[in-house]
Amino acid sequence: MKLKGKVALVTGAGQGIGKSIALKFATEGADLALFDINRETCTETGEESKGLGGRCTVYAVDVAKREHVQGACEQVMTVFGRVDILVNNAGFDRGATLLKVTEKDWEAVLDVHLKGTLNCIQALAPMMIRRRCGKIINIASIYGKSGGIAAISYSAAKGGIIGLTKSIAKELGKSNITVNAVLPGLTDTPTIRRMPEKYKKMIIDATPLGRMARPEEIANVVAFLASDESSYITGAIIEVTGGWMM
Repeated sequence: MKLKGKVALVTGAGQGIGKSIALKFATEGADLALFDINRETCTETGEESKGLGGRCTVYAVDVAKREHVQGACEQVMTVFGRVDILVNNAGFDRGATLLKVTEKDWEAVLDVHLKGTLNCIQALAPMMIRRRCGKIINIASIYGKSGGIAAISYSAAKGGIIGLTKSIAKELGKSNITVNAVLPGLTDTPTIRRMPEKYKKMIIDATPLGRMARPEEIANVVAFLASDESSYITGAIIEVTGGWMM
């Protein structure tokens, strides 16, 4: 129960890594506010989280829209009074190579990943600064460090999250707020299950541990960063890749 008495907000909580983070936090005793653009899947995560014992509220939020984020965060504050932990996980991809990526797809991907992360941090940082405590964990990707073929928008957005994490960590450290990023590798999520097997095999063959990550393995690292055990870690970029792209 490392997070007992804490209030955590997780974006993109409807499936995959975000859902695993929410459930891990619930098992560690946290109360939860869950954001996802898909209310149905987010509600399912919320019901599972409640079954683990904590309080949980669910909000249908498009993190790319500042007014959505601000309004939902105000509701969270009304219910819980504060947020101790913010996990920016919401994201998606519209894969394309350099000469085929469209302006519309580029903007859509960057808006959710990068602008969405900034929107959530700006909505909650003033409260964390006043309280002089807080944990912010941003979910990037190893592609943010290495780049990826046919992942122009996604890689750029995730690389931006790495730079954003370090910049904000420098600003908020004086307020006793830690800001870190987690870089997953290939992870067994609904999105990755739709990837052609030959591409998954290429990545797995290049991974020293010889397999994909389970979502809960990413969640375990996030839970550590959200706990008091990580009190002297900020501005860190933690790769959880099984050694892929190291």
